[in-house]
Amino acid sequence: MSASGGTKAIVAALAANLAIAAAKFVAFLFSGSSSMLAESVHSLADSGNQGLLLLGGKKAQREATPQHPFGYGRERYIYAFLVSIVLFSVGGMFAIYEGYEKIKHPHPIEAWYWPVGVLVFAIIAESFSFRTAIKESNQIRGGLTWTQFVRRAKAPELPVVLLEDLGALVGLVLALGGVGLALLTGDGVWDGIGTLCIGVLLIVIAIVLALETKSLLLGEAAGLEDVRKIEAAVVDGESVTRLIHMRTLHLGPEELLVAAKVAVRHDETATEVAAAINAAEERIRAAVPIARVIYLEPDIYDAAAAAQGANPAKTPGGTGH
Repeated sequence: MSASGGTKAIVAALAANLAIAAAKFVAFLFSGSSSMLAESVHSLADSGNQGLLLLGGKKAQREATPQHPFGYGRERYIYAFLVSIVLFSVGGMFAIYEGYEKIKHPHPIEAWYWPVGVLVFAIIAESFSFRTAIKESNQIRGGLTWTQFVRRAKAPELPVVLLEDLGALVGLVLALGGVGLALLTGDGVWDGIGTLCIGVLLIVIAIVLALETKSLLLGEAAGLEDVRKIEAAVVDGESVTRLIHMRTLHLGPEELLVAAKVAVRHDETATEVAAAINAAEERIRAAVPIARVIYLEPDIYDAAAAAQGANPAKTPGGTGH
């Protein structure tokens, strides 16, 4: 993912959400609409989300230390996980509580033009933020569907912003529906029902994001395309004759660890083997620039041992023969 593209989408979403949160809270004060209060908390939560994503991106840029020799790239995953668990869940639970209270103790909406006007403004502002996130995502999405993009992206920022903005737009429609029905029927219960729906929506998005970022935190292998590029680059047919097996691991969105056992010719000297390994590393980095940490172990390929299953079977992140 383009770091600048992710940052641009985050900043656009942050600016939109801060303006929307202020407008929604003012509308709540004048109208007493629980949907507006829930939506103002939703926008504040979203603003906090973007703040955490920016903070995670900043911390991930720190240099490696003896205590953390592989750097801090996974900080971005940690802060994305905090976004999903803490802020979305808190916003969702608050909305459900507020909706329950409004259904239990309904009261009519006052100064209807405030919530309606603010919701229309919020839909326009969120649409601008959502458009920016889609535009930045399209630059790296390739032929993936949107579902595949959210599930396979190694950089968490754009998927998080996309789901945030989508949830915000759906939440605004729910809030507008709740407020509209409350005004048409004169029954404030509809406002509470709209608020409940917003809470359920936020919690569903929180669960989706938590599952995706959990997988990134546990450690994911390189994508299939990058694996194929590495497999093609490591073997030159002269000094390195075969890839015996390989494992890959994302240390961060733009940093990949590659560990492999490769077959070299049995009659080569130590100097020739070292030169072959260095050349293979250069080919891998040229093919996949994010492969920054590479460990290659030279070995003599044993066809009989391979036939007996001594080497690991082929996996999405590795190859065996």
